[in-house]
Amino acid sequence: MALVGVLALQGSFNEHIAALRRLGVKGVEIRKPEQLETVASLIIPGGESTTMAKLAEYHNLFPALREFVKMGKPVWGTCAGLIFLANKATGQKIGGQELIGGLDCTVHRNFFGSQIRSFEAELSVPELASKEGGPEVFRGVFIRAPAILDVGPEVQVLADYLVPSNEENTGSEKKVIVAVRQRNLLATAFHPELTADTRWHSYFLKLATETGEEASSSIVTVGADLNLDQQPKIDLPIFQ
Repeated sequence: MALVGVLALQGSFNEHIAALRRLGVKGVEIRKPEQLETVASLIIPGGESTTMAKLAEYHNLFPALREFVKMGKPVWGTCAGLIFLANKATGQKIGGQELIGGLDCTVHRNFFGSQIRSFEAELSVPELASKEGGPEVFRGVFIRAPAILDVGPEVQVLADYLVPSNEENTGSEKKVIVAVRQRNLLATAFHPELTADTRWHSYFLKLATETGEEASSSIVTVGADLNLDQQPKIDLPIFQ
């Protein structure tokens, strides 16, 4: 049976695997192109996006990752993973970086600033609450986070965040997009894997069914531990 893959080049892949385990699902680390043939879905975690891109290029992963997306298999990118999936990225380092693409949006790489500007915020998530239950807010962890500046017509906005406008002396705010879905692709600018709330992971797993995958037979279950109150505290790593 196929597994849920987690790209394990750098970043918070262990935290995603732990979150899947709490749902009773087994995730496997993906580092080579041929390993993608064994999984039905893929999570691209947060991390330092330039470093991840260089490692992906070194392992010749980009062609296989693009083919995985084109095949319609569910892919979820968090933070740096969002940048990878975007068709266009701004605010990149000199020379830029290679992207997987497929998600019809423009993302700003370090929209919210440096590491010391990292923050947490309550996000309104009515679609997530409708599908997964629980409160209509989610505590988003933003670490040197990107933001989505614009989306195409087929992209569904799942969450946005109010930020001060750049216009001087107006005191106004504007919304930037921080979570989207486009058919088989899911992307979040924040890090659900660094919280005890597994609703985003559950939402992603159900994409397999909605995009024609046999989710019930392609996901290997393990012993679940759903007591979130007893989960260990996760130290926030350095990302982006």
